[in-house]
Amino acid sequence: MATTGETQPAKHQEVGHKSLLQSDALYQYILETSVYPREPESMKELREVTAKHPWNLMTTSADEGQFLNLLLKLINAKNTMEIGVYTGYSLLSTALALPEDGKILALDINRENYEIGLPIIEKAGVAHKIDFREGPALPLLDQMVEDAKFHGSFDFIFVDADKDNYLNYHKRLIDLVKIGGVIGYDNTLWNGSLVAPADAPLRKYVRYYRDFVLELNKALAADPRVEICQLPVGDGITLCRRIS
Repeated sequence: MATTGETQPAKHQEVGHKSLLQSDALYQYILETSVYPREPESMKELREVTAKHPWNLMTTSADEGQFLNLLLKLINAKNTMEIGVYTGYSLLSTALALPEDGKILALDINRENYEIGLPIIEKAGVAHKIDFREGPALPLLDQMVEDAKFHGSFDFIFVDADKDNYLNYHKRLIDLVKIGGVIGYDNTLWNGSLVAPADAPLRKYVRYYRDFVLELNKALAADPRVEICQLPVGDGITLCRRIS
């Protein structure tokens, strides 16, 4: 508890934020200086709608959305995939970055959440780029892996879904992303819990998925087929560039 006269650190205003910065005031500075002023109106609207949803912690943070948008432009991505859509904030960020004939294969088990953001995506004029499929991703990925025409066909793949299946996704996605293409795995620093003591008071879902994230990080670091870079953006994102 703060003593009289002490100033409490400023709290960020980002609903469901996942920043790993120790200073909330510094994170708020980044948002207000570099992110919000450049955020497209459609993304702002979707972010504000999502903030009212009871599961808003699942959304991609605004700074990560900006990062993904710029990354896709830098690599000239055209054909992409997203596993885990929720209300579509990162999906919209991707769609806005792609050229007019760009495509996103969007996979999620819950169409109802996707339809929260769909009217905003349609209003933004990018819904035609999205092929949404409802259901578990692994069966569809298995079908794609069996069909040679999908091998090396994706420029970029973003994964923000069930952490206990990240390694299962990676085993399949490595064949589907092109050499020189990028796979992005979200939440790879997992609330900062990866270095927490064994007896740390963690939320049940954080503790449950923690070992899966640790396993993924270890596997990616040892995978000779990719170059990797793990960044403390949002809740941690690991970029894997396929090299073989």
